[in-house]
Amino acid sequence: MGFGSYTASDWNKLKTSKNLSAKQNVEEVFVRSSCNPKFNPRFIGIRECFDSTDHPRTTPIVLGLDVTGSMGYLAVKVAKESLNELIMKLYSTDSVEDPAIMCAAYGDCYDTAALQVTQFESDIRIVEQLLELYFENRGNGQVVPTCLWSFLSRHTNIDAVNKRGQKGFVFTIGDNAKIRSDNVADTIRRVIGDTLPDATRESVLREVQQTFHVFHIMIGSAGNADMLPGHKMNISSNEIDCIPEIIISTIQMQKGKDLASAVAQWDPIKQPVIRAAVSQLQLLDTGRPLRL
Repeated sequence: MGFGSYTASDWNKLKTSKNLSAKQNVEEVFVRSSCNPKFNPRFIGIRECFDSTDHPRTTPIVLGLDVTGSMGYLAVKVAKESLNELIMKLYSTDSVEDPAIMCAAYGDCYDTAALQVTQFESDIRIVEQLLELYFENRGNGQVVPTCLWSFLSRHTNIDAVNKRGQKGFVFTIGDNAKIRSDNVADTIRRVIGDTLPDATRESVLREVQQTFHVFHIMIGSAGNADMLPGHKMNISSNEIDCIPEIIISTIQMQKGKDLASAVAQWDPIKQPVIRAAVSQLQLLDTGRPLRL
């Protein structure tokens, strides 16, 4: 990873080659019928996010998608539109240095592929790998972003952290399905292969927050009041077009930008939604309140 740059022409070529269109459903976009072993965390030792000559000061950004059945429309939206828009705006706003993006898919605790993780990339391979993920399309209301948190804590090697003491960013996106709190250690062992006998939802979150700023964008109901307090943003399903701007504004505010400036840079039509979303943040892990 770490070489090359993302361009609009590369996206257009990929979109044409994959015949991506507004009319496609989740099965037509995510065509795999099983998990690709190269994205299965049980077979992955370490995901690296290293600096390179092309990107000398990488910033790791993880985009985690809930791929249970109720969230199919969101995954399609991200694959066909939002991810490209996010990457292009990350570059155009200079909100982070040398962004390197990993896509992850997390699902139901009983899924055969409860977690999938791509490489950190900075070019069109970001989208190519997203389209290779398996959409299991199940769900009983117990999702496992905890497995993603644990993987990032224990199976990544990141120059931003090791060389510069700078945290990466994690944004999970899903609905109001509950984060599994029972049998966390057993779930991590089954999904990742790690033995963490004392693991709890809270301990796994505390561990990943040592190296990543962790946020969740919740679509629809405001449920899960205990989920990432101060780091959770609720938006409605008809506001998902604003997700790229919400993510970038959150990164900028985490780095110290005030709310008014973070919102003012965007299309005035979108500003009320973006403001309402990021106003829910407290940025607790910095030890300082949100700057209004």
